[in-house]
Amino acid sequence: MLGSAVAARLLARGFEVAGHDTRPEQVTALASSGLRLAASVTDAMTAADAVFTILPTPAAVEAVWLAPGGLLEAAAKSTVLLQMSTVSPALAARLGADAASRGLSFLDTPISGTSTMVARGQCTILVGGDAALAETCRPLFDAIASTTVHVGAAGEASVAKLAANMLGGLSAIALAEALVLGAKAGVEPARLLEVLKQTPVRSGTMDTRGPQMVSHRFEPHIRLDLFLKDFRLMLEEGQRLGVPLPLTSVAHQLCTAASAAGHGAEDLSAVITTLETLAGMRT
Repeated sequence: MLGSAVAARLLARGFEVAGHDTRPEQVTALASSGLRLAASVTDAMTAADAVFTILPTPAAVEAVWLAPGGLLEAAAKSTVLLQMSTVSPALAARLGADAASRGLSFLDTPISGTSTMVARGQCTILVGGDAALAETCRPLFDAIASTTVHVGAAGEASVAKLAANMLGGLSAIALAEALVLGAKAGVEPARLLEVLKQTPVRSGTMDTRGPQMVSHRFEPHIRLDLFLKDFRLMLEEGQRLGVPLPLTSVAHQLCTAASAAGHGAEDLSAVITTLETLAGMRT
């Protein structure tokens, strides 16, 4: 979803884009917009000035970058390698170090924003790595996002991405709790949502995920299972640094329950169903 949104933004602004996905339908949908369908990762990299990877899991990132014949082996010295997936800061730093040891250019560039927001250009690219190299990529970043922020070294942008997802995820779960509390007290969720939007606590979550929670239609902006992976990465980083993350731990458990109940492929907002079950509002 995110890769398609990024590719569509670049195509719409006149860039030549080649793409590869293990699910061909993801790239064939963009063929009419000018996307060149690549037969493999290495085919997609042919003559490329820049290569983005936007993958669902850290394991997929490691396989694409580090496996024999992967990006770090196949990339030309003239190609800038950009890792946009949400991964651990340690993995992002490792990729940066491995690329540098081979004389390759690398940037840690996770995106903060849902695929819907990216499609509209209403997102932020967080950049870790050489600031001068990041500036050479500014036309690409500006085509994709409304804001680009240089955070620091490779790995530090991934720290910022986990922090942003932590706040976004906890905000969504807090909204779900508030709506369930109101519903149990007899306040119509749609009415309560509109009231909350008129208070100082209004947030973007209310606009994007509030209507989903009210309607119980959970078409994914970000799949719950992917956010569950992100919560896991946050907890692992907290454990590594000795930082307690009690709210994140509870959020992880709630999302685990929602996924086990069959909502993993739906949006994070589906976590409201778990809270409704705990409140005795559904079986």
